Amino acid sequence: MHILLLASVFNSLTQRAHAELRDHGHSVAVELALPGGSLPDAVRRHAPQLIVAPMLKTAIPEEVWTAHTCLVVHPGPVGDRGPSSLDWAIHEGVDQWGVTVLQADGEMDAGDVWASVPCRIPQVSKSELYRGEIADAAIEAVMLAVERFAGGTYVPRKQDAARTADADADADAGPGRRPYLDQSVRRIDWAEDSTQDVLRKLRAADSQPGVLDVLLGGEWYLHGGHPESVLRGRPGELLATRAGAVCRATTDGAVWIPELRPRRGPGQPPTFKLPAVRALGDRLSPLPEHALPVLPEVRHRTWADIRYREDGNVGFLSFSFPGGAMSTEQCRRLLGAYREACARPTSVLVLGGERDFFSNGIHLNVIEAADDPAAESWANIDAIDDLVEAVLTTTDRLVVSAVAGNAAAGGVMLALAADEVWCRSGAVLNPHYRLMGLYGSEYWTHTLPRRVGPATAERLMREALPVSSASALRLGLVDRVVDCGPDAFAREVGGLVARLASLPATATRITAKKSELDRLESATPLAGFRAQELARMRRTFDDPEAPYHALRRSFVHKVRPWCTPPHLAPAAVARTGPIPSAAAVTGTALDGVSSRPND
Repeated sequence: MHILLLASVFNSLTQRAHAELRDHGHSVAVELALPGGSLPDAVRRHAPQLIVAPMLKTAIPEEVWTAHTCLVVHPGPVGDRGPSSLDWAIHEGVDQWGVTVLQADGEMDAGDVWASVPCRIPQVSKSELYRGEIADAAIEAVMLAVERFAGGTYVPRKQDAARTADADADADAGPGRRPYLDQSVRRIDWAEDSTQDVLRKLRAADSQPGVLDVLLGGEWYLHGGHPESVLRGRPGELLATRAGAVCRATTDGAVWIPELRPRRGPGQPPTFKLPAVRALGDRLSPLPEHALPVLPEVRHRTWADIRYREDGNVGFLSFSFPGGAMSTEQCRRLLGAYREACARPTSVLVLGGERDFFSNGIHLNVIEAADDPAAESWANIDAIDDLVEAVLTTTDRLVVSAVAGNAAAGGVMLALAADEVWCRSGAVLNPHYRLMGLYGSEYWTHTLPRRVGPATAERLMREALPVSSASALRLGLVDRVVDCGPDAFAREVGGLVARLASLPATATRITAKKSELDRLESATPLAGFRAQELARMRRTFDDPEAPYHALRRSFVHKVRPWCTPPHLAPAAVARTGPIPSAAAVTGTALDGVSSRPND
């Protein structure tokens, strides 16, 4: 079928739906619902057989839903309605939820039900949940609904009947229409709220809209929250810093808050998230920097964005950076941890997080906030190149990239530097740079053609479209797809890598690595790939008129494009060059979740 995806932004769920529907043989185009645009006219141009709306903040016009079957993804069980579905679920601490695919009609979230899939809600942030359990359930429901539509005989159920059927099957029925979850409900009372209450409010607001709070004489949106079991203080007091985050006392403990966003003032430009210490700047008095050693493994309950543990002959170096973005400082710390891990007596080293993002490459927000964004861009790309080089030149053990969640741009190339790349079945890869007006670095001109061949590498870079885990395996971009839920990925990888470490062939592979690297260096040295890539990048960074600078600003400040980027329509995939204003909707790290119903 020819399917049109209607979306407010080309976010993580829309990207996954796009990739997986294409995997199933459908022709897929995307149309963004933008201010000033005419959706009826756009739909007529596309002439779709079916419309699917994975993430849509606005109602579909009657002219469209009366002429076409429009399937809307709602991140709530049957019967749930309203603009803050996931927010309420997390805020109230429910552990079972669901996703429903509805047919659009005259009332938001009230249409007939084409499919519904239950899911559990672990204690993670809204954005992580959205990209994990919610996305898995949503794709299962979308595929089922598309199959039912294609069959031509399925009659969607009225919501009341579907809700009763789900309740009879012991699934949680939705609570009905809920209001927008505003800041009056989200507000943290530091003098009264327990650590669990604070964490629940922070998780329900991540990554949008954040929790509005007063801190050091300013108004800030707090983003992210992690428990601390050792540090204590007067409720609301700032106790310590660590890796750019601040630790704040609660009534019975403390929480780590990684990022802050200043409240936008009247007539002021939009603000954006930054590491908390960086955002507070001179307002923050000196606090103890409670840095954690990578080795040995920390046992008490606390937050760290880089951790290491061992199990027999296997080392696990895990990292989890907000939004998957890696600043100069984060790259350097991860490189230091990688070198420490390589000093351990292991035969296999696993690199990657246990859930959610692997990496999305350089940190555009930190770059935008720098006094000299061009200089910070250069420092950031140089630091991530150092990290990739360290992985590429590791010859005394096998390195496995464990890609639990989405990865993009330089983050994909970091994964490809390993000997093997293992990817969770729900991950989406964006192995390209051009939507940010960049040539790219991280040794991609060596690793990407080596894995998929020069022609496919060129196509992936040119098309700039998301790739599902199944397609990545078929192309040779990854070596193994681990078919499991987000919570099971680390456990599954642990079992698989233990078997890998025990194989006699593994020792032979390790021995061969040094010879292979020597052969490569004698023919086409890695330094040559890096120098050629960085020369192109340097010219871009140093040119104030280069599209990268405008695209970066648009991405960071969430500037919406004036039209749907042409590469999202099948006829436009041959287009080359950066796409003006596309970064706001297709940037390397745009997977944030708003509090609207389908984000």
